[in-house]
Amino acid sequence: MFLQNKFIFSDGHIFQLFFPFMQIITLTTDWQTQDFYIGAVKGMIYASCPDTTVVDLAHQIPPFNLRHAAYIIRNAYRHFPPGTIHIISVLSHSNTSSHAPLLVINNNHFFILSDSGLVSLMFPDTPGAVYKVKKHKKDSTFPVLDDYIPLAAALITGEKPEKLGELTDTYLEVTPVRAAIEESVITGSVIHIDSYRNAITNIQKKLFERIGKKRSFLIFPGSNHYQITRISKGYHEIDPGDIFAVFNSLDLLEIGIYQGNAAELLGLNIHSAIRVKFKD
Repeated sequence: MFLQNKFIFSDGHIFQLFFPFMQIITLTTDWQTQDFYIGAVKGMIYASCPDTTVVDLAHQIPPFNLRHAAYIIRNAYRHFPPGTIHIISVLSHSNTSSHAPLLVINNNHFFILSDSGLVSLMFPDTPGAVYKVKKHKKDSTFPVLDDYIPLAAALITGEKPEKLGELTDTYLEVTPVRAAIEESVITGSVIHIDSYRNAITNIQKKLFERIGKKRSFLIFPGSNHYQITRISKGYHEIDPGDIFAVFNSLDLLEIGIYQGNAAELLGLNIHSAIRVKFKD
């Protein structure tokens, strides 16, 4: 069952959201699980919105690491139902002059976060709408409790975004790291190290195919010491201990060692260079 909510922007554009009968709020934070923060936030959400389901999208993101947070949120949120509210606490005390939180509406989802540059990393192609929200408490040391949860509760009760904040196209922007291309070379970088210590790069499959033109190639993961000459179709093709390259479910080039630790053994970290050289 779905509840329909209709928002009318100042330019007359009508934006419809379809809320699931059971409201979902996700949490993405750089908090450690041994702190009280997660428990306090969940308790306040349930106290304010008793029928809400709270989902831990991700915790223990490296402190203040916006690019890591953007990678997680950008690739996970779309699997939730329309109308899901995503609360994000990574660099939640922004350095902008207003310190006001942002309410972002994109693809029928709500995102509540600070004006830290994260919006531009999550949505490089510009989100549907961004609102600067009125603060509940001027000098809060815990903005998720004092500002984000009351905002989420207001949305759940049907409050319109334009009543909660001011529509804006001015917010802090951070330029995403993109792969550099030449006629026969792609130079990308590691943007994420996953749970298996595989290195996810910013080299997209469509870019690889466009520059490669079906030519043979060499992939240099971090240095010229190791070379990869083929793209595997899946992990099932790889023997334990072998270095591999695969295009993952996000169509991003992934470098790993099957049943091994590629990040450690290949010396790969965030921002490590990954070079693809195509043969003429």
